[in-house]
Amino acid sequence: MTRIIVVTSGKGGVGKTTMTANLGSAIAKRGHKIALVDADFGLRNLDLLLGLENRVVYTAIEAIAGDCRLEQALVRDKRQPNLALLPAAQNRNKEAVNPEQMKKLVLQLAEKFDYILVDCPAGIELGFRNAIVAAQEAIIVTTPEVTAVRDADRVIGLLEANDITNIRLIVNRIRPEMVQLQNMMSVEDVLEILAVPLLGVVPDDERIITSSNRGEPIALSTEQSLPAIAFNNIVRRLEGEDIPVLDLVATHNTLLNRIRRLFRK
Repeated sequence: MTRIIVVTSGKGGVGKTTMTANLGSAIAKRGHKIALVDADFGLRNLDLLLGLENRVVYTAIEAIAGDCRLEQALVRDKRQPNLALLPAAQNRNKEAVNPEQMKKLVLQLAEKFDYILVDCPAGIELGFRNAIVAAQEAIIVTTPEVTAVRDADRVIGLLEANDITNIRLIVNRIRPEMVQLQNMMSVEDVLEILAVPLLGVVPDDERIITSSNRGEPIALSTEQSLPAIAFNNIVRRLEGEDIPVLDLVATHNTLLNRIRRLFRK
């Protein structure tokens, strides 16, 4: 059975597309065939984060209109033969596609792939309905900010109203030093408000920005950085492995203590 998962948040700017690119890359690295669907019509970005922008010829719009075969619209990743991208159209708005068309498209993809990750646009209008229409599971991405958490709470309610109950949470851009100073919500604070299972925690790290700008998902990096470990562990949990969630605050304290010991010597 193909797993169709929507990656959503409600609020824009929380790292949803970066999450989709990295989780998709990590899933492909584990040997699964995966299609990433950019459902943000009018504001296409997933191709950039994957470094595939120069390879886009057709988009989901042409596939829906019958101007090309679905296979022609899929952009294959040279680094990851198991990964394909179905890009959105930049020159069309969200009204160019309706939920019935989107569902038919995703179900066609489900015949050929083990996983489908749908990158949902911000907001809760038609773009959101298009993105969730075929989904069986949802990953909520939020940052530890009041506005992002409130929007995530609203989206959880809408997902449940649409019979999507397998919902898990990723808390993105955690800064341990701010959490310790009580200048940022902790993961526990976010969990208490949203009350959905935690899938993972990703640190706020400039290496994620650097890799995104290069079109090289950090999940594929051979360097054992905290972000790379975090993304790959999230995928392992998604597949049912019992992997402890990285305690970034404790890790931060351990590093500080090691540095202090070095200076004492």
